[in-house]
Amino acid sequence: MHTKRIYVEDIHPGDRIDDTFLVIEKNMASSQKGNPYLALKLRDKTGDVDGRVWDNAVVLNDRFRRGNVIGIQARAISYRNVIQLSIADLEHVDESRFNPADYFPSSKMDTEEMFAALMAFVETMETAPLKALLKKIFSDGDIAFAFKNAPAAKGFHHFYIGGLLEHTLSVTQLLDQVAAHYSETHRDLIITGGILHDIGKTRELSFSKMIDYTDEGRLIGHIMLGIEMVNEKMALIEDFPPQLAMELRHIMLSHHGVLEYGSPKRPKTLEALIVNFVDDLDAKVNAFQTSIENATDRESDWTPYHRLLERFIYKGGSTPDE
Repeated sequence: MHTKRIYVEDIHPGDRIDDTFLVIEKNMASSQKGNPYLALKLRDKTGDVDGRVWDNAVVLNDRFRRGNVIGIQARAISYRNVIQLSIADLEHVDESRFNPADYFPSSKMDTEEMFAALMAFVETMETAPLKALLKKIFSDGDIAFAFKNAPAAKGFHHFYIGGLLEHTLSVTQLLDQVAAHYSETHRDLIITGGILHDIGKTRELSFSKMIDYTDEGRLIGHIMLGIEMVNEKMALIEDFPPQLAMELRHIMLSHHGVLEYGSPKRPKTLEALIVNFVDDLDAKVNAFQTSIENATDRESDWTPYHRLLERFIYKGGSTPDE
């Protein structure tokens, strides 16, 4: 078994690197002079780093695929104040020779503790059909396993093992407080919508080797997959109220808020509006936090440009003593 020696967070300009990393992006390109080079994004549990193969790129390109772990010999340089690895040689590493936990970022929170905290919200339910639905869903071992381990997204927020559970728990905790503030709303419906809004991501995203979309994730998407899952379990509950079922489905269908973000419907109930905004808040806060944590330029008070958020993010000023 290979023992990993250096992680992304510990790499500094000038370091010689002889270690293994997970390939999450791989593209052949051409330099300004027309010479082929290989552009890689490499990952371990502490973060991502760009890699470039300038020499012998065509030959080395055939040695591995995206999703493989590779061993590299490289030198770390600073390119536009960001660490980049200039790779001289590489090889594909057999799966039996490495520990997957070294390469997949995961939630810093304990999975079982988070799941227990989420299930504690289910026990507070006073609306019997909603309580029965949640218990029916999470008593399914396959769903529970995937829900505990799946990421919440591929790259925008909570994109690590356990990210879906962490995001869902955070959203539910916030919703509990918001529902108490707006006491005229249906608290149990809001909480159920919060717990189930992203349940379809257990089928939309794969996480066995690397975080990526499944075929049904690309073709159908987590919103409709989640509706299918809820409909299937709802059908097993005798006399589930049709009005309640309709309003819960509406929360799930509209939780992205606007049509251009993938929601088939915009929020048209108070409960759906609340779930939409709290979901968006938690996702964006995590995206800000992750961008700040992953910023490798220690001399700048700003992160690199965040393509999805379309902005630089201020990390906060520092004093010379700091």
